[in-house]
Amino acid sequence: MTVLPMTINGLAVQSKATFGVIDPATGEFFGQAPDCTEEQLQLAMDSARSAFGAWRRDEDQRRAMLREAAVAVRQDGERIAGLLTSEQGKPLQDARVEVMAAAAWLDYYAGLEMPREVVQDDRSGYAEVLRRPLGVVAAITPWNFPVTLAMWKIAPALRAGNTMVLKPSPFTPLATLALGETLAQVLPPGVLNVISGRDPLGARMTTHPVPRKISFTGSTPTGKAIAAAASDDLKRVTLELGGNDPAIILDDADPQAIADQLFWAAFANNGQVCLAVKRVYAPHSLYDDVVEALAERARTVRVGAGAEEGTELGPINNLPQYSRVVGLVEDALQQGAKVAAGGASMNRRGYFYQPTILAAASDGIRIVDEEQFGPALPVIAYRNVNDVLERCNEGPYGLTASVWSSDTDRARRVATELDCGQVAINAHGSGVRPDLPFGGARWSGIGVENGLWGLYGFTETQVLSVPTAY
Repeated sequence: MTVLPMTINGLAVQSKATFGVIDPATGEFFGQAPDCTEEQLQLAMDSARSAFGAWRRDEDQRRAMLREAAVAVRQDGERIAGLLTSEQGKPLQDARVEVMAAAAWLDYYAGLEMPREVVQDDRSGYAEVLRRPLGVVAAITPWNFPVTLAMWKIAPALRAGNTMVLKPSPFTPLATLALGETLAQVLPPGVLNVISGRDPLGARMTTHPVPRKISFTGSTPTGKAIAAAASDDLKRVTLELGGNDPAIILDDADPQAIADQLFWAAFANNGQVCLAVKRVYAPHSLYDDVVEALAERARTVRVGAGAEEGTELGPINNLPQYSRVVGLVEDALQQGAKVAAGGASMNRRGYFYQPTILAAASDGIRIVDEEQFGPALPVIAYRNVNDVLERCNEGPYGLTASVWSSDTDRARRVATELDCGQVAINAHGSGVRPDLPFGGARWSGIGVENGLWGLYGFTETQVLSVPTAY
């Protein structure tokens, strides 16, 4: 059994209780993680609070240490990536890319300049808006991209001068615990504490009196609960939640030309991506061609264990999510949808499901109206693109979207009508970069991550005013 410690106050810390971690390629336990006690949570919060005073004061030191941290993550990349594949299921090459992306986020924030905001500097006085760190940040991360999404929080929070207590999902704790070990070799004790545990650990973090901000990535229902709990203490929150992201194909698009990119926009990480294409709207004139082009790719993609050479898609990460995907596809078929490819579980151990394309789907069935977060994609026919825009904007989610057309200007006009955090033309998710804000509308979240905008989310503003008389 693989067993890793928590990192509290720079030290490796075990717990009397542990919980098992399942390899989704086998459905069997392969590791254990510490189940953080209330006393250990308090110790983590106290150490973060104690470290804050010195950490906040030296910006040059913070930037230098983030650069050192990036080097350390790259050096330990193979170990972290191997753990990530074992617990999450993604192909090993994808896990390596995720770890390298985490290092790139550290480099980006180490190099990011925070511009001075001088509002007045004349004979009548001086006024400047300062950006001050909040204090201790409680960060809670999901199981689909545990390393990268942890770094979306760690890098800007620490760059701004905050300290942090971080908790990964109990489905994927090990790679994040390994990341905590790696960063503890660089960062001062208490600046980053990484704990693990089952429910109700996340709720205890949210209601704990020490953190001044909760940064959460995960499901919308959990995000709502966190927002409600944090409000009692007026904690700041950033919530990156779910999406039901549409891809709208216009009638001048070439189905074969866009099919491969569109397929991977939906099925990367086995569809377990908050911004993945969750539904495709295709005009009647192109509908059959779009369905067949996507189905052809679904039939030929190689599905297997993440550690197997040549694997393109791994298993679904956990049994509850696997059961959800199975149920959504079964419901869609009962509501009149047709299987163009896939549509069933795979005859092997683990949580494997065939890449599935569903034709004859329509708004009003669950797999179209909800977020499936798995390897099943409905394709919906339409006659009027304005009707599609209305349907997309009326839904509860507004994370990302894409428009596909041979006429970029036409696509741009359609794209600007969509009410979501990001929209791409002839691509999907192309705006996910360290230097661009990422966030959603409505139920897709509150606040943004990444870029200078994400950094500001870990600060409070303070006005420094000097009247001319002084």
